[in-house]
Amino acid sequence: MSRTAEQRPAIRSYRSWVANETLEDYALRYAARSFRRWTPFVIANTALGGIAFLALETIGGVITLRYGFANAIPAIVCVSLFIFVTSLPIAYYSSRYNIDMDLLTRAAGFGYIGSTITSLIYATFTIIFFALEGAIMAQAMRVYADVPIVIGYVVSSFVIIPLTAMGVTVLSRLQMISQPLWIIMLVAPFLFILAREPGVLAEWSAFTGAETGFSVLAFGGAIGVLCSLTVQVGEQVDYLRFLPDLARANRRRWWVAMLSAGPGWIVVGGLKMLGGSLLAVMVLSASRPAAEALEPIHMFALAYGYIFANPETALAAATVFVLVSQIKINVTNAYAGSLAWSNFFSRVTHYHPGRVAWLVFNILISLLLMLLGIFDTLELVLAVYGNIATAWLGSLVADLAILKPLRISPAVPEFKRAYLRNFNPVGCGSMALASVVGLSCYAGVAGPMLQAWSAPLAFVVALASAVLIGVVTRGQTYLARPIDYAERGGALVQCRICDHAYEKPDMAFCPFYDGPICSLCCSLDTHCHDVCKAPSHGRPSVAPGNALRQRFALRPMQRVAKVTGVTLVLWTVSAAVFLLTYRMADLHIDPAPYTNDQMLLRVFVALLPLLGIGAWWIVLSHESRELAERELVASLEELRETQAELARTERLAAIGTLTASVSHELRNPLGALANSVDVLDRSLPAEAREGPEFTRIRRSVQRCSRIIDELLDFSRRRESAFAPLAVDRWLAAQVGEHAAAALVELDLGVDCTIEADAELMRQAVVNLLDNARHAVIEAHPEGGGRIVVRTRADASTVVLSVSDNGVGLSEAERKRVFEPLYSTKAYGVGLGMSVVQRVVTVHGGRIELGGRPGEGTTIALHIPRQQSGPADAR
Repeated sequence: MSRTAEQRPAIRSYRSWVANETLEDYALRYAARSFRRWTPFVIANTALGGIAFLALETIGGVITLRYGFANAIPAIVCVSLFIFVTSLPIAYYSSRYNIDMDLLTRAAGFGYIGSTITSLIYATFTIIFFALEGAIMAQAMRVYADVPIVIGYVVSSFVIIPLTAMGVTVLSRLQMISQPLWIIMLVAPFLFILAREPGVLAEWSAFTGAETGFSVLAFGGAIGVLCSLTVQVGEQVDYLRFLPDLARANRRRWWVAMLSAGPGWIVVGGLKMLGGSLLAVMVLSASRPAAEALEPIHMFALAYGYIFANPETALAAATVFVLVSQIKINVTNAYAGSLAWSNFFSRVTHYHPGRVAWLVFNILISLLLMLLGIFDTLELVLAVYGNIATAWLGSLVADLAILKPLRISPAVPEFKRAYLRNFNPVGCGSMALASVVGLSCYAGVAGPMLQAWSAPLAFVVALASAVLIGVVTRGQTYLARPIDYAERGGALVQCRICDHAYEKPDMAFCPFYDGPICSLCCSLDTHCHDVCKAPSHGRPSVAPGNALRQRFALRPMQRVAKVTGVTLVLWTVSAAVFLLTYRMADLHIDPAPYTNDQMLLRVFVALLPLLGIGAWWIVLSHESRELAERELVASLEELRETQAELARTERLAAIGTLTASVSHELRNPLGALANSVDVLDRSLPAEAREGPEFTRIRRSVQRCSRIIDELLDFSRRRESAFAPLAVDRWLAAQVGEHAAAALVELDLGVDCTIEADAELMRQAVVNLLDNARHAVIEAHPEGGGRIVVRTRADASTVVLSVSDNGVGLSEAERKRVFEPLYSTKAYGVGLGMSVVQRVVTVHGGRIELGGRPGEGTTIALHIPRQQSGPADAR
């Protein structure tokens, strides 16, 4: 499909908060250089504010109580090293090219549509940890102030919305203000513990939990739980994308910020897990229930007891610390979740209501998980999620750390829909294979050893298979076409769709709209159907299955494939929900912990988040279709207007050429006829000259001469000569010289000067007065005709109107009155109103046509007081 340059697409206007980048934070986009105004220190501090989450202490306590010190501590150390190494390339590429985790995944081997599933995985991570942190916050409020747990869930959720709505602009200030207090409150209790009870380390190291010592199975199980933390780097890079460009002047500060806030988060995170392990053992040693040993409020209430002798003061300090920590992390969870959901739904629905809308949605889903009791099933949830997370991470690291250095994948990450293939087997295939292997092993299919080590196995399978697929395909499955705006720079390019200007890395050339298009408009467009990715003529397609598609009908095959794919996804998700519910219920215990109605209720609550996602999907898909229909209708209307204008222009040009030629050919014989009439006038007697035949000849010659003059005036082109024109005085003079002067009433009251071409304005006024005079004479042949010429003005425009009480215009006549060579009079040429319209257009004004048939006509010319520049009088 081709589009001419004149066929402008319908302009897309976004909601005010979508167009406001302070709210949007360039969701779905490259973070513009003009927006990245913070120093490396501020961005690093903002990203590191997220490591305040107390789920780290809880996870450290969980694996210690379950697997013992001998297995938990080595697992924490090993996974911390693993996370640092695997997070480094992710943090570097995101910081270097200023794109978030979702956009980086698109570019790093998954493709535009293929990365949709990773956006859902990432969004799930933010939901799970928001729910965990919210539950910890609610526990603190319940313990300190006896706030009902459900009320605590609601408060801990909705307090985050206003803090996160303004994006990194507010979050950077929040983290900067709260960071010193948080560091002091985190470190001080441990210093007092070590100073007052140095023997606690020996007690900690001697704790065996449910194991008797080091065990490969227990060690692998602890690693599996910790592997869920690998995705935390995504939240870090969602901030690191706002780092300034790497340059010689800021090289050291840039690298320090990237390393400390990117992979370096696990340094502090690992220490926090060790601290949580220690505190959990101390709470358990104080003869407290195991459930309390895993709740941070009880952990730190015990820890602050070493600082404050009063238990109430210690509990108050612990509560303050928990609240500060959970707010610091949950603003990050909510922020990252809003970006992930924006990426997910923009691709599956081609609709984007704004990051703030997905912020609220993310928090509501997290609230449902809190009500479901996610904190009570922490180990199970993290272990299952860890298998999928490591599969994703393995595919991502394979591309960034191996395939890019080998120059198999593109050196610069490309995230825009216009250039990416929809599915890339490097990432999609390797992750799918690794996820199936990991989850199957975790389910016990391959025995207890691989069950314990399922998460590391998933990472290895993903890494190896991604490299293998990349080598086999030689990197040809990444880009669908060459990149137009490959250079990086601050130059702005205006989007053809939304009319906003963005920097070159966010732009692509769209052959469908024949112009530049921004990444968001490209993502949301529903008309092009990826025509830019179609194979070039004469070039064989590299897509597999072409022969099969040529043999069978394409549309039925696509429909069957889509139905099959969606069905498999729904089956998989439903199976996962029921499996998790079954594992959480522990139905093998006798007596069963849940009755049938309780079990069904838990299944129903577990399905609520999925139903919420489905509801949003349906609603946004419907709105996307409505938007596409509106854009299509607007495009068709604009196309019709353009075609009508083009036809009018061509007709005017043809009329101009024809009239110039015909007028020239007629003027010579008409001149001879006029000379003959003059000769007869001088030679014939007076009685003959006054006869009706001679009078009719003279009148016909004059009429033909007038028609030729009008045709020549209409076809003539000349430059407009704008000059100051005193409207009222000039208009009174024109009316006084016209044949209709006796019928005209003047109502002139503007007393101002405009910039206008006096000759063109004279043509317009004369034509209006001619038409008004003929109309009133036709309607009132015996007298009573009336013409009113008025002027009025506002700050920028002068309005000149001519009203009459003549025959008026019918609806059909009103539609055609400005067409050249159309006249309502039998003897008219039909160029008068066309000339008027041309004059008004040259002056940058507009015409209003009023009146009713039988009651007269009013024609108002709106002429600007000041002209922007000369125009051709055509």
